[in-house]
Amino acid sequence: MYMSVTLPTQNRPTISFEFYPPKTEDGWNDLRNTLERTKSLKLDFVSVTYGAGGSTRSKTVEICAEIQRDLGLGAMAHLTCVGHSREELDGILDQLRDAGVDTIMALRGDPPKGSTEFVAHPEGYRYAEELIRHIAARGGFKMGCAFYPEVHPEAQSAESDLANLRRKQDAGAAFGVSQLFYDADLFLRFRDVARKAGVAMPLVAGVMPITNLAAAKRFVKSFPSDLAEAIEAAGDDQTAVTEAGVRQAVAMIRRLCAEGVEGVHLYTLNKSGSSPRVVELLREEGLFLR
Repeated sequence: MYMSVTLPTQNRPTISFEFYPPKTEDGWNDLRNTLERTKSLKLDFVSVTYGAGGSTRSKTVEICAEIQRDLGLGAMAHLTCVGHSREELDGILDQLRDAGVDTIMALRGDPPKGSTEFVAHPEGYRYAEELIRHIAARGGFKMGCAFYPEVHPEAQSAESDLANLRRKQDAGAAFGVSQLFYDADLFLRFRDVARKAGVAMPLVAGVMPITNLAAAKRFVKSFPSDLAEAIEAAGDDQTAVTEAGVRQAVAMIRRLCAEGVEGVHLYTLNKSGSSPRVVELLREEGLFLR
C-alpha cells in the first residue's frame, strides 16, 4: 500500500527520521534493527539519503518502497544533481513514481569523495533550485529542500544564502529541513530573519542527538560551551554520554516546540538507540502526539 508523507504545516509540528543506505552487512543489520523499533513510533515520515554520484541510487528507491510497504510510513527520497543528466533524473523520478514515493528532498548534493568542488553534469543542473524547478514542471511530487542556519559553507554571505532559500521556495519547495545545529537560539534567529525575507514555507529543525562530543563539534560551527560541559560530565562512560545527548536533544526540541517550530527531523545514523528514545521521551511530555 502506498503511503503519503505528512507534510509539516503551521498547525502541528511533525516528527521524522533520516536513514541512509548501508554499504556493509553490519550496516544493514543496524538499519533493520532501527526500522523495527521505528514501527511503533508513528512518525510523520522518514527520509532516505542518496549517495554522492548516485552510488546508492537504487538502494534509496528500494528502501523507501520497503519502508512504505512494511512500516506503513510515508518515505521521502533524497535526490541530488551530482553526476546526473536531466534524462537520468527523469528516469529516477519515474522509478520513484512507480514505487509510490511522492515526496523528494531535492538537493544539489556534495561532490563525490575525493573531489573538493562541485561540477555540474554538462546536461544536468548546478543548483538545487534548478532541480526543484525541473521536478515541479513534471508534476506529481511534493518537495523539501535544505537550509543552513549557520550559512552554507560555499555561500558568499548570509544574505545570499537566504536569497537562495527563497528561490528554492519560489521554484516549488513546500518545506525546508535544516542542517544540524546545537544552538537553538541560532536556529530561531535564522527562522525569524527568513520570515522577514519572504520565506513562508515550514522550516523543520534538523537534530542529531550527541553520542560523541568530538564528532558533534566537527559537524557545526557554533557549539554552546555549557552543552560541551554537560556532555563532558558524563566522562568516558558511553552509556552516560549517549543518555546526556538524548536529554540535550529533548531539552532543545522542547524549547523549539515552545517557539513554534513546524517540525523536527532526527538524523539517526541508522542507530536504534538515541533517536527513538528522544521521540519516546517527547511523547511522554505530550509532544508530537497523533
